[in-house]
Amino acid sequence: MGKYSTFERIGRDAYQTIDPRAVEALVPHLRGIKTFAEPCAGEGYLVGQLQRHGLTCAWEGDIEAGFDALTYPFDEEAVFDAIISNVPWRRDILHAMILRFQAMAPTWLLFDADWIHTKQSAPFMDQCSHIVSVGRLKWIPDTKMTGKESACWYRFHAQHAGGPRFIGREVAA
Repeated sequence: MGKYSTFERIGRDAYQTIDPRAVEALVPHLRGIKTFAEPCAGEGYLVGQLQRHGLTCAWEGDIEAGFDALTYPFDEEAVFDAIISNVPWRRDILHAMILRFQAMAPTWLLFDADWIHTKQSAPFMDQCSHIVSVGRLKWIPDTKMTGKESACWYRFHAQHAGGPRFIGREVAA
């Protein structure tokens, strides 16, 4: 069930990054990144959008295709500048992914904005260098409705210390 509704959640949090506003908010912060890995690629919407912005996907996989991002050694199969992913928002999976991915490469993850306001985020904030607010996104194809929760891109890297720089969403007047 969703946080603000009685709708059943999609299994494995397989909400596809169909809304182009997610990538549009992120691209200005990807200076120097040419290649990326997407370990939770789903149907490839995020990969396609990033490639249309000139990035090259060096590796993509998804649990539905037999690649468990928490155990599969994708960093041994490809060389990439960053990991960019719309990950499951379930905390046990999310937190394990943050720890694993940030040790491999600078990591940009898209998930709910509320996370930064909880005690459970505290152990991860020192390695979080940037937070880019995206707002409410459309997750379901063929609907006009956006989700009920705002989202952010969070950048993590094991070599970063000192916490994040918050980058708000620019809103047209």
